[in-house]
Amino acid sequence: MEQAESLGRLRGQTLTGAARDERRSLKGPGSLRRHLRPTATGVMGLLMLFTLVVAALVAPLIAPYDPLAIDLQRTLVPPGRAHLLGTDHLGRDVLSRLLVGARVSLGAAGFTVVVVTTVGVVLGTVAGFYGGWTDEIIMRIVDTVLAFPSIILALVVVGLLGPGLRNLILGLTLVRWAGCARLVRSLVLSVREREFIRAAYSIGACNRRIIIRHVLPSILGPVVVMATLDLGNVLLSMSGLSFIGLGVQLPQPEWGAMVSYAQLHAQTAPWLAISPGLAIVAAVLSAHLLGDTLRDFLDPRYRDMVS
Repeated sequence: MEQAESLGRLRGQTLTGAARDERRSLKGPGSLRRHLRPTATGVMGLLMLFTLVVAALVAPLIAPYDPLAIDLQRTLVPPGRAHLLGTDHLGRDVLSRLLVGARVSLGAAGFTVVVVTTVGVVLGTVAGFYGGWTDEIIMRIVDTVLAFPSIILALVVVGLLGPGLRNLILGLTLVRWAGCARLVRSLVLSVREREFIRAAYSIGACNRRIIIRHVLPSILGPVVVMATLDLGNVLLSMSGLSFIGLGVQLPQPEWGAMVSYAQLHAQTAPWLAISPGLAIVAAVLSAHLLGDTLRDFLDPRYRDMVS
């Protein structure tokens, strides 16, 4: 009996200092706090994205005009003091539509990324941690989805579901979750063989506790980087589908749809396409700059060079 109790205490102490250090080095937030240092591109990306998000949140308060108000007496007015970005073919203020459209574009893209990441993390973790037939089924579905070009598959899915913001989000989610699931599975396969996971098993921790307390915190950093980079890609895909009429419908303003309508007046009113086009470029660029910076600092080889 005494030997059994001694063995239990010994197994409870198998999570050694080296194992704890290894687990801490893998955890995203702790690693990020210790090793993240400001860079020009990272700060610029963060400031650009923060500015766009704040503008979208306060858009109804700072929009100078009603974005849906039609004034046929002031159609295609060039940028000036009354209308800083001009008006469109129905006399609607472009700046107001751009600000309110940011709520739709950024909000829908952010929500899509959250859903895609959640689905990918859940399925990837289940596949990588449990393996066996569960892994085979999930990975064969992932291979099937990834066998098709994402934008073409999204075009088919949204075309079958019908135009609209809800169907656009659903279509992009069905297309993009597979890449996230594959990445998460590979991360989980690597983490589950670590010493601190074996130590957790040795003290009698159940699978659910190990996943929540040890596996998920260890892969959080790469998942955050992937989600940040994916934000720009989702926004670009969403704007492209809205450009061809499968996204947000009239009269709701949205950046991709604004560029689409502007092509009818490209010669006489080029400002209609310039402002939403630059907004899309700024949002995508800021997301990628921030994501690249996070990826560089979370790379162990890069951390060794800057430490």
